[in-house]
Amino acid sequence: MPEYQAYIIFAVFGAVILAIACNLMDMALAGMLGLCALTLLGIISNSDVMRAVMVSQGALALLFGGMVVARVLTPTGVFEHIGTRFLILTKGSGKRFLLYTAVLTSVVCAILPNATAVILIAPIVVRVCRELEVDFVGPLIMVAMLSNAAGLLTLVGDPATFLVGQAAGLGFVEYLRKVSLGGVLAILVVVPLMPVLFRDVWRARRVLPEGLAPGPIARPGFCLFAVFSMALMVALFLVGEYLPRPVVPPSAAIIGASLALLAMYTYKVEPLENVFKDIDWKTLIFIFSMMCYVEEVTKTGALGGLSRGMQSAFGQDFLLVGIVLMGGIGLVSGFLANIPVVAAAVLLTKGYFVLTQVVPEEAMGIAFTDWPDQTLPVFVAMMFGGTLGGNATLIGSSANLVAGGICASQGSPVSFVRFLRYGVPVTVCQLLASACYVWALSKAI
Repeated sequence: MPEYQAYIIFAVFGAVILAIACNLMDMALAGMLGLCALTLLGIISNSDVMRAVMVSQGALALLFGGMVVARVLTPTGVFEHIGTRFLILTKGSGKRFLLYTAVLTSVVCAILPNATAVILIAPIVVRVCRELEVDFVGPLIMVAMLSNAAGLLTLVGDPATFLVGQAAGLGFVEYLRKVSLGGVLAILVVVPLMPVLFRDVWRARRVLPEGLAPGPIARPGFCLFAVFSMALMVALFLVGEYLPRPVVPPSAAIIGASLALLAMYTYKVEPLENVFKDIDWKTLIFIFSMMCYVEEVTKTGALGGLSRGMQSAFGQDFLLVGIVLMGGIGLVSGFLANIPVVAAAVLLTKGYFVLTQVVPEEAMGIAFTDWPDQTLPVFVAMMFGGTLGGNATLIGSSANLVAGGICASQGSPVSFVRFLRYGVPVTVCQLLASACYVWALSKAI
């Protein structure tokens, strides 16, 4: 690639990020305009786009499938039903509300992608906050940050987690044994920060109306069918890889979404067009746009240079490499969507391992999974850096973007700076705890 083209790529990419960070332009529009500029300048090729499709298709399928299932469940009234029960459980206490929300988010994110979890939990949080007469923006941001942390509990909890786990050759059950405890630590770190970051909510006390009771579930037959589709999707997440014809998590998400749409079509609840109109296409488009930028940055050779620099500076000190990657990726993920950042980091790390002669050149391919045990802490550190670093800013993860979109739709837009006040302290504490876990993991191997 000519040197001037590399400069153009970095200039356009930087302009897109600056426009988003300064709230000058809608994020999806900024990403698309930047790609248009690179296309008109003859820098992006069809093969670049197809490679971006191959890398991002799994993560996007997880997000899309989860969004469809969540949207199909909406007409059943199940969210209002659960929201009322949740409100009764809090007994009008903001402290209980925050703690119970953390538990609920962790459980849901263990089985569903984090952006989907935010979509599912948001109506409950908004309902309870209005009853407690507190601002729902802080609790929704907390849900997004907890969903990112809880996304580390399982292989399918976060698209970024899935990308790294897939690259490292980890199966669903193996991931539970080797990585999930780090996700638990990342969640627990948030609890002592709640009284400080969400002081008004923590101190809230309200007397709930007498006779408060959840309403009935509308269309029970349809609701049962829709819940079954979600349950089947989760079951395939757990056992799909062990079937005679393995079903990977992205395929399981599409199967669940298809069955949920079949339920809506069968019971004539509403036109399917309504479901597709309500999908958060903006987030999906933005993520894919960022993946295209990763392909262009890769073409410049910058990632190869970083791999050589790591090999020269650290040799085969994998623990130090892991900690450095965690910090660096965590910082970058705060300002770029973590899914494309992690995709780039995977290429960077694979290049480093090839240069240190730990694995053959074939490891740079998508299908390679024969990684030595000593490489696992590096992959885990990269995963934690990308997933938890995304907590720092509004554009750091798909869950944050979804939470921001929900706040805006409810009449309370979240600015980039306001999110920082919550995200930065949580991110710093979580990354410190994760560094300890990576150290312990490296000693256990």
